[in-house]
Amino acid sequence: MAEPAEFEAHRGRLWAVAYRITGSVADADDAVQEAWLRWHALPDGAAEEPRAYLTTVVSRICYDQLSSARARRETYVGPWLPEPVLDGAGPVHAIGPAAPEDRVTLDESVGMALLAVLERLTPAERTAFILHDVFAVPFAEIAEVVGRTPEAVRQLASRARRHVRDEAPRRNVDRAEHRRAVDAFLSAVVGGDIEGLMRVLDPRVVWLADSGGKVRGAARRPVVGQDNVARLTRALGRRYTPGRTRLTVRDVNGAPGLVWVEPDGPRAGIIAFTLGDGGRITEIDVVVNPEKLRHLDLDEL
Repeated sequence: MAEPAEFEAHRGRLWAVAYRITGSVADADDAVQEAWLRWHALPDGAAEEPRAYLTTVVSRICYDQLSSARARRETYVGPWLPEPVLDGAGPVHAIGPAAPEDRVTLDESVGMALLAVLERLTPAERTAFILHDVFAVPFAEIAEVVGRTPEAVRQLASRARRHVRDEAPRRNVDRAEHRRAVDAFLSAVVGGDIEGLMRVLDPRVVWLADSGGKVRGAARRPVVGQDNVARLTRALGRRYTPGRTRLTVRDVNGAPGLVWVEPDGPRAGIIAFTLGDGGRITEIDVVVNPEKLRHLDLDEL
């Protein structure tokens, strides 16, 4: 049997890889557990490079998961967003290699907006991009995961990179500026300050709500533009009841976001924000599908 302590030394990295490839907490957990079972059955010393071996194993499991997940998401009701991860709820910042400037950083790679863009890639493109551009896995090792030649994998990663550059918003990595924008948004919504809300929203801001068709009142199409998003947000703010609704700032997928919970009812939601130049909010991603919040202990939020 392979050494259990060796697996545990890499568990955080494996989960971080799995979550970015699948966009699902449940699928990432399953992939890491399956990798553990395979490692447990491996003769001691069979893997000369445990980290590379385990990364290949968990990536292959996730790559296989993507095909079935892709079919499910084609029939999904409304926008699809990844399952959110809160601070302390998953190793989203698990240790990876130092990223060169032309690679996506770990902070950026876990952002809701980028993960949503990755949904438009093929499973092979997504896997190649995550492994190479985020975790610096060599093309030869990625080739073992997706069953292609190293040169073909290079092309996969290149196509994915172009797609991401064209469509994914760059995350503002200044936490203080990001937090100020979230605080301003929260204050404007709770206080009904429409002018303050307009100041913090980018003119081309996009609101995406993932309800899976299970929550009434959630927008099933993207809401685009400062005026439209402000009206929608103001209407939602009127439903806020002090002393009943818990509304708190928490890290959502590596950056300040919002969590709301109605203790007396089934409603809860997670909001992630993407900022653009000038510190204005360019995208608001809202997850209210209860199936995507099952991994969170809402009583503790």
